[in-house]
Amino acid sequence: MDLFAFWQDVLRQNRQALSSYFCEDAVIRWHCTDEQFTAAEYVRVNCDYPGDWRGEIERVETMGDTAVLAGRVLSADDAASFHVVSFIKFRNGKIGEMDEYWADDGPPPAWRREMKIGRRLHPDDRAEEKVERSACFQAERFL
Repeated sequence: MDLFAFWQDVLRQNRQALSSYFCEDAVIRWHCTDEQFTAAEYVRVNCDYPGDWRGEIERVETMGDTAVLAGRVLSADDAASFHVVSFIKFRNGKIGEMDEYWADDGPPPAWRREMKIGRRLHPDDRAEEKVERSACFQAERFL
């Protein structure tokens, strides 16, 4: 399965393509909101989510029949930014299970800023870095 194509179809909310990535009995879990979906429900919730989206795959790790994908998702107007980590278990070249953890991007809380420890991961505009990483993952193929 081509994880980059899957990622692009998720971001584009491509209803017709998305179901082809899943086993009929696939289970998708969103742990941060305590929800579980069938493949059909996942397609519906993803494609009916309001707004237009863009994003990038930041990292993919594979272990046997499982891939871990870390990505960033932004609204088309940059008003919202999220990070997601997806644990994807494959069966017969399709997604059989997917566990996702979503987080809103934002500044550290005031109590940590007051400690004056740590530093920003990305102190400069990440635009150039995004282009490089996205280009690397365009050729990414799995299973």
